[in-house]
Amino acid sequence: MVKSVQTPEPQLLKPGIKAPVQETLLTPRFYTTDFDAVANLDISANETELRAVIEELRADYNRHHFVRDEEFKQSWNHVQGEKRRAFIDFLERSCTSEFSGFLLFKELSRRLKDKNPLLADAFNYLARDEARHAGFLNKSMADFNLSLDLSYLTKHRTYTFFPPEWVIYTVYLSEKIGYWRYILVHRHIEKHPEYQFYPLFRKFESWCQDENRHGDFFKALLRSQPKLWKSWKARLWVRFFLLTVFVTHTITVFERATFYEAIGIHPRQYNNRVIQETNNTSAGAFPLILDTNHPDFFWRLEECFLGTQRLAEIKEGKGSGFVKFWKKIPPMFSIFANMLRLYLIKPIDTESTRGTVH
Repeated sequence: MVKSVQTPEPQLLKPGIKAPVQETLLTPRFYTTDFDAVANLDISANETELRAVIEELRADYNRHHFVRDEEFKQSWNHVQGEKRRAFIDFLERSCTSEFSGFLLFKELSRRLKDKNPLLADAFNYLARDEARHAGFLNKSMADFNLSLDLSYLTKHRTYTFFPPEWVIYTVYLSEKIGYWRYILVHRHIEKHPEYQFYPLFRKFESWCQDENRHGDFFKALLRSQPKLWKSWKARLWVRFFLLTVFVTHTITVFERATFYEAIGIHPRQYNNRVIQETNNTSAGAFPLILDTNHPDFFWRLEECFLGTQRLAEIKEGKGSGFVKFWKKIPPMFSIFANMLRLYLIKPIDTESTRGTVH
């Protein structure tokens, strides 16, 4: 098994308030987009499915789910060491990701209210769910004597501009991979309750259904835009976003292997299963998916992780900036070469079998 990264001690902005993790390519990002372009989307090609999904969102099946019952109301000081640090890191990154979604969806809802009321309603329901998730996660962090200042994050995080097409691709994938991440942890804890060291895990089964419905909305939105799945350019972009999400997931899981090991999950098996299930699910939205059964597929994903480990070692090691720059070239080239080889693996065409893919 590859060596995981030791989780650093939390840094504080002020007593009880955790300093946000340093922004990197792997940390959850805050996004903005072309709001007018989203408002002007013609959704008529798939409006029936969109309306059906929006009605599901409107029903708000989890409105009574996120309740902190008596099991939460106890001291968690017995959770210590790497297990505690890794869990706090998991909570922070999950909270930041959910809060990022809330900010984007809330702004979309506000900007589209007069121009596209149907999509504005949908984004308002999405924002409602993301805010609920972020708040619940932040309260869980508070059980470990820390929390995030979400207003500070709003003002100080870097916002990355993505055109609407990229937002649709990436949010669809993030919601579907989120579903598989949560449901697989839930199923594992259900079979092995001895690993449930904190009651948040009991919330995952219904919680992940929110992720699934969000993904269904973006799938319906994507399928309403033929340019996002019907052209040769779309096929290239789909391969790119599938690959980057899977590489990022692999690096994140292996870097935080100690968290998964703490709840009895084998990081490699978990990572591979999440990717395979997300890839298969994506067949319902995308014109192609990646060939995760190719013998080089997961090996090259792990090689990308090893490259990032080497870069981290060089950054923390001794030497001038000039020396470090030249040392970084081989691992950077290795990451790029492995991603390129993965990208060039012949994908699986799903559009030609649309009627039989489920």
